[in-house]
Amino acid sequence: MLIRAEEEEDRAGVRAVNRAAFDTESEADLVDVLRQRARPVVSLVAEEDGAIVGHIMFSPVSLPGYPELKIMGLAPMAVLPKFQRKGIGSALVRAGLEECLLVGCGAVVVLGHSGYYPRFGFSPSARFSIGCEYDVPEDVFMVLELQPGCLRGVSGKIRYHPAFSGA
Repeated sequence: MLIRAEEEEDRAGVRAVNRAAFDTESEADLVDVLRQRARPVVSLVAEEDGAIVGHIMFSPVSLPGYPELKIMGLAPMAVLPKFQRKGIGSALVRAGLEECLLVGCGAVVVLGHSGYYPRFGFSPSARFSIGCEYDVPEDVFMVLELQPGCLRGVSGKIRYHPAFSGA
């Protein structure tokens, strides 16, 4: 398996992975919009025998009052159902976090499974006095500081790119 940056010719494969992994086309549509409207975006694919079997995307989020902070949101992540539970998602997360650090990102947030993301160092956002703009349980909105201490002394609610709200 190869993890690499998404290329333009991967778009149909990325769309197919997101459509297969989720119940609706919403995530596939979200990826298309974020590609066009969000900067910077970290978008990686997992390739097996020349076929796209997984995808992950990170896009900028904001913390009102702290425009200097570079924070990314991890979403969506998708793996073809027949390739799930084989470490592909974990490999995508790890590679994506490394790329976020390389583009100067200080922290990453994720709205996801509380039993999955802590293995990568994510912890509940309340520990950082940071919340989510969406009404979600506290344990599913998590933060990882890529640059230790970058969130010291900040607080507020993370705002996602308008594409997440369909705008």
